[in-house]
Amino acid sequence: MSAQIGVCYGMVGNNLPSPPEVVALCNQNNIQRMRIYSPHQATLQALRGSNIELMVGVPNEDIQSLASSQDTANLWVQNNVRSYPTVRFRCIAVGNEVSLLSGASSPNAQFLLPAMQNVYNAISAAGLGNQIKVSTAIDTSFLGNSFPPLQGPFRPEIQSFLDPIIGFLADNRAPLLLNFYPYFSYIADPKSISLDFALFRAPGVAAQDGQFGYQSLFNAMLDAGYSALEQAGFASMEIVVSETGWPSANGTAATIDNARTYVTNLIEHVKGGTLKGLAGLLKLIFLLCLMRIKRVQNLRSIGGYFSPINYPNIELVPILDGLILMYCNVN
Repeated sequence: MSAQIGVCYGMVGNNLPSPPEVVALCNQNNIQRMRIYSPHQATLQALRGSNIELMVGVPNEDIQSLASSQDTANLWVQNNVRSYPTVRFRCIAVGNEVSLLSGASSPNAQFLLPAMQNVYNAISAAGLGNQIKVSTAIDTSFLGNSFPPLQGPFRPEIQSFLDPIIGFLADNRAPLLLNFYPYFSYIADPKSISLDFALFRAPGVAAQDGQFGYQSLFNAMLDAGYSALEQAGFASMEIVVSETGWPSANGTAATIDNARTYVTNLIEHVKGGTLKGLAGLLKLIFLLCLMRIKRVQNLRSIGGYFSPINYPNIELVPILDGLILMYCNVN
């Protein structure tokens, strides 16, 4: 199965292009996948008839209400999915990085699975169960050991929370969504992980774990996710990379040049075909942030294709198939 490249369309920033302009940019550049973090009505309207496949998010703050009432979930699906029959919905991501380990999202953790179940019931009742998958996005903090990749299950303290969710995904043949940033593994252990390994620049195998050799940290971290799923008893589950990037400022090795290298090499890697090791032959959807600011440890990370109109501090890089990547340094 061929890889697909998409964009995360975040709406944090100034002077952003309008939703119709964003959709036009995607169409002009043959970008056929998009993720939005909430059912933004103007964006849904702009996507009508666009042929762009959409992953739409349920914001974390809405999880409890959807968990508490099937009628509420039915109304959410009616207003945000069924009302847009010409939008190509592919997945509903219920929550983003909801975790027992996170102070900000932990109050929603107990409601996540019931919310997913209610949204799934509403989708199924609408006759869309085979078309639209219901999942949730986690991050690599759930992994007991993301590097070396084959040496750790999911963290034991979250297994009672995560196992029923993974079981629900398996029952409904839905993928697990994974947000991950090799940058943070690199800065946590720069003695063992080289910058070239993190940026897809290693000239050959740079890390060995058992019989598997890795030339990029990205592949190793993705296999860590598959290894954790295998140890949890779900070896056949697909992982979709729902968010990735590299910070462009305010941290060690967080530069525009490194952000450019990461995103450019990532796209070349995806276009190159398949991953080896546990991942096997994967269908990957890489959702590179479109003006979504990810704040972790005071870092501001933007990795994506386009900048807002008249936005300062941007660098244009022409790459594959005439696509233009833009890297924005937000200060």
